[in-house]
Amino acid sequence: MSTTTAPKTTAFMKALKPSAALAVIVGSEPLPRTEVTKRIWDYIKAHNLQNPANRRNILCDGPLRAVMDKDEVTMFEMTGLVSKHLGPN
Repeated sequence: MSTTTAPKTTAFMKALKPSAALAVIVGSEPLPRTEVTKRIWDYIKAHNLQNPANRRNILCDGPLRAVMDKDEVTMFEMTGLVSKHLGPN
């Protein structure tokens, strides 16, 4: 007799709907926070938006500025700012 348990769904794995501003970067379908973070980093790297003088800082272009509401953010404040743009499906 096998006792397998269903995988637990954590808050990070729950799919959330991105705002219109965030959808420009990550797409409009509901995504878990982990995937949102991955796609934002893909966007940052693809557009070379890390500050060359301090790679922990992100230089915001137009679409990213619409989400972050600043010209430059640190990696650490980015998560909190992105959370404001995620809501229930």
